[in-house]
Amino acid sequence: MKVILLEPLENLGDVGAVVNVKSGYARNFLLPRGFAALATDSNLKALEAKVRTQAKRAAERKVEAEKLKEILEPITLSLPVKAGESKIYGSVTARDVADRLEALHQISIDPKRLALPKPIKELGEYALTYKPHPEVPVALKVSVVADKD
Repeated sequence: MKVILLEPLENLGDVGAVVNVKSGYARNFLLPRGFAALATDSNLKALEAKVRTQAKRAAERKVEAEKLKEILEPITLSLPVKAGESKIYGSVTARDVADRLEALHQISIDPKRLALPKPIKELGEYALTYKPHPEVPVALKVSVVADKD
């Protein structure tokens, strides 16, 4: 019996793969749990349409990421923090960088995609990497300075 996998399954394949399995395995395990659908003509056409729309969305996200890269790379973001001589009180996290970027430049980024190996605990300049798309890394310059107040 031919089925289309809706979930990645070990020893069978990835999402969207059309595989041939025993009918009992399909009827009693794959179909009731929603892991697969029957490989009918209508389901195959729906799968092809879904793949096309996902590819189109991925291309649009890549274009948006490239536009964001053009905007962010020339910017040096200044983050004023309370500090002593060279150490700061607390730390600067990815959320702080995202909030400051939105406050100053009205650019919203996802802090989870900002590569910050560890929280920043000293004054200075840092080069961070933001990945809005897997193929488009953005270099972001952050300068942590002492707050004048």
